[in-house]
Amino acid sequence: MKESKNKRLKIVNSVISYSLGAIAFILIISLLPIPGNFKFLTVLSGSMEPVIKTGSIILVKPISDYKVNDIITFESRGENVTHRIYEEKTMDNTESYITKGDANNASDMREVKKENIIGKVFVSIPYLGYGVNFIQEAMRKPFIFFSFVFGLLALVVIQQVKGIRNEIAKNKLKQADIK
Repeated sequence: MKESKNKRLKIVNSVISYSLGAIAFILIISLLPIPGNFKFLTVLSGSMEPVIKTGSIILVKPISDYKVNDIITFESRGENVTHRIYEEKTMDNTESYITKGDANNASDMREVKKENIIGKVFVSIPYLGYGVNFIQEAMRKPFIFFSFVFGLLALVVIQQVKGIRNEIAKNKLKQADIK
């Protein structure tokens, strides 16, 4: 019974550790100022459900040629929007696109100019965006950030203390068996 509880605890710790590592990696890569670099962005609305779930992280990269049915992220009125290209238009050698969220009934009112496109969506990771969003918000509020970091450190210390106590108990049992 105790072994299965320890096994479950190790699995939970591993999942938390790998998730935090993935979030840290995503944040670091996204912040590197490399032109044409991949960007990790968080989807905060359900307009692309069920293809891209609310709270997902998307991997976006600029490409030279966008086509109908590509899912793109573009800047609109100071916000990033992720929608599917519904229609392509060319007027006076200027490309623009009509976009639509998969969950929306109608296409977007404004055309998207090519220069406003951040990139094409290549990967969507469901729900990881909630963690990234929390950490980004926490970084803006020092009290929350330090509380979060302190809590994580406390979990690590508690797990290490439990491991040390278990090892001490095992050693005592071995010594008792030797005598």
